[in-house]
Amino acid sequence: MKIKREKTFSGTPWESRVGYARAVQAGDVVYVSGTTGTDTTGKVLAPGDAYAQTIQAIRNIEAALGRLGLGLEHVVRTRIYLTQMDRWEEVGKAHAELFGQIHPATSLVGVSRLIDPEMMVEVEATAIH
Repeated sequence: MKIKREKTFSGTPWESRVGYARAVQAGDVVYVSGTTGTDTTGKVLAPGDAYAQTIQAIRNIEAALGRLGLGLEHVVRTRIYLTQMDRWEEVGKAHAELFGQIHPATSLVGVSRLIDPEMMVEVEATAIH
């Protein structure tokens, strides 16, 4: 059985350089790639501000889902990668503000660094259509 597959791109330079889509829908499941607090050119927004970067990352996820006809309410799982674990409360606050009534399953993982040293947070999401 062939599963319908649809892709969406945000236009950031990382997608073409690494060869991935921002989000891929396979059947009823949408997988959103690790997403950071950047604008469409790949510029890191709010350097040094874990809260603001998390809000922007989730807004970028929301935009990717929107291009596939979904919203944050369809998210069932998030994974958060954080370069400074002592900043987890800022990240948690941002996640709660946008997902607090949705309650996806989530993980918060400490990492040594992300692709750009100004990036503090990267968020992945899985959604069900």
